[in-house]
Amino acid sequence: MNSTRATVIALAILCAPAFVAGKPGSGTVSGKVTFTGTAPKLKPLDLSKEPVCAKMRVSNPLYSEAIVAGPDNTLGNVVVYISAGDTETVPPPATPVSYDQEGCHYTTHVLAFRVGQEVKISNSDPISHNIHPLAKTNREWNKIQLPGVPPFSYSFDREEIIPVKCNIHPWMQGYFAVLRTSHFAVTGEDGRFSLPNLPPGHYTITAWHETLGTRSKEITITAGQSQSLDFSFNAKL
Repeated sequence: MNSTRATVIALAILCAPAFVAGKPGSGTVSGKVTFTGTAPKLKPLDLSKEPVCAKMRVSNPLYSEAIVAGPDNTLGNVVVYISAGDTETVPPPATPVSYDQEGCHYTTHVLAFRVGQEVKISNSDPISHNIHPLAKTNREWNKIQLPGVPPFSYSFDREEIIPVKCNIHPWMQGYFAVLRTSHFAVTGEDGRFSLPNLPPGHYTITAWHETLGTRSKEITITAGQSQSLDFSFNAKL
């Protein structure tokens, strides 16, 4: 998709967790997320209040990532995760996930990671940013990042989907999906997800989208079974 065209909808970045090796007899749930209605025709974001950003994005304008749509009304930036039934106690990965500010936007719009896992936050731009996670059940904080300073790391203690903004540049918006479960995915523009290495059991699987809300479905996995599970957001956009 050519991002220089006015009709482009920005690509989502598929965030996949680091899974431990599957136990014998584990199963997989995979599927696709779609929506009803017509995706909005996007206009380039107004960066005029920050001349450095405006100049930087002349040939590659920024668009809102609130609705990332693909062919056949597939939907990106949807967090799909086990919200109930996961009894595994897998510790959070020791390797941090990365969240970068580059080109006057968050390079990952929706970043999913584990409770207790560090997120390493970088500023790759030649200007300052202020990262501000608007947490409610976790501690809310904000921190300015000057250009050229080393990344810093932070972890969250509770499950929560947290809006993130830059206090300096209001068009910069994203989300941290902080999850207890180790079984999750974030859809790309093709709307597809896969949750592998599921032990046999009964699960509630939830799909979350920043503007269209949540959908949940229950599913039972038997030993070694693979199942398909699709979600549709029945909302007029």
